[in-house]
Amino acid sequence: MISVDLRGRRALVAGVADDVGFGFAIAKALADAGAAVCLACWPPALGIFETLLRRGKLDAARQLSDGRELQFERIYPLDAAYDSMDDVPPDVRENRRYSGRGDFTISGLAQRMQEEFAAPQLDVLVHCLANGPEVHKPLLETSRQGYLAALSVSSYSLVSMVRNFAPLMPRGGSVLSLTYLASERVIPGYGGGMSSAKAAMEADTRYLAFQAGRKYGLRVNTISAGPVATRAASVTGVITEIVDY
Repeated sequence: MISVDLRGRRALVAGVADDVGFGFAIAKALADAGAAVCLACWPPALGIFETLLRRGKLDAARQLSDGRELQFERIYPLDAAYDSMDDVPPDVRENRRYSGRGDFTISGLAQRMQEEFAAPQLDVLVHCLANGPEVHKPLLETSRQGYLAALSVSSYSLVSMVRNFAPLMPRGGSVLSLTYLASERVIPGYGGGMSSAKAAMEADTRYLAFQAGRKYGLRVNTISAGPVATRAASVTGVITEIVDY
């Protein structure tokens, strides 16, 4: 295993809702390397995640390789569908799962971190965000609304996060996202515009690396790690077959 020393560095992993998905595993790896780790969770899932932590249900999963327990420096609410509170519709603002969470938008999270930490506030930004409300539908049956929703949360959110968080990061900082093979090959069952969203994110990664690299000195990369039977992937209805294949 490659030895990486991230002591004295801070990482934000956006898109963690449980201990099963890629986000939690990445958070553990970063902590194992010595980084201070902050999480950003979707507000409707944040309460459940906090309850699991409080009741010790994640204690076993939080064990690091050296025997330490994974600690989170901060856990923030984040709905990556919104850049600012001006974008949030009234029904979402008034939803009980969102109320009392403060500013849960991308710019709101960046502002909170800027206020709570000394500069540079962030060294590593990990984007594990994806949502396709119609992912269970073939592309041929996907609505315009479902298609655009998939692109908004799964790909454009990366653009917005780099724009908002780059000023908080030092030169040499790193941005990482997760893509999937369906961006370049047909994967039956991976629908709802999600394949298009991943393809868009891969194209955006190249442009963000070019632009944020020159403007802020950041590295921007994406990793295709392969299929895992996470809670999010189970929505496709075929993830078990894909993993077996």
